Amino acid sequence: MDQAALLQMLTDAMWVAAKVSMPILLTSIVVGVLVGLVQSITQIQEQTLTFVPKFLAVGVVLIVSGSWMMQMLVDFTRELIARIPSYL
Repeated sequence: MDQAALLQMLTDAMWVAAKVSMPILLTSIVVGVLVGLVQSITQIQEQTLTFVPKFLAVGVVLIVSGSWMMQMLVDFTRELIARIPSYL
């Protein structure tokens, strides 16, 4: 296995990881900002208040996009396994 193939494999893995984690991270950030905005407007400074909305929003995102995430991971794994003979 040469350096170019290893670098390509690692780059592909990083892109897949970024694509799979992006819906969860963006949802968590958006919900966190919105809850923080509501807290600052209403002057409720309860630290645990952000956990429940984030938890519910991330759960919904996992239900909605979980099959897409799993399919991306399975496709990447199949591609890696198919490339094994060319690496040897």
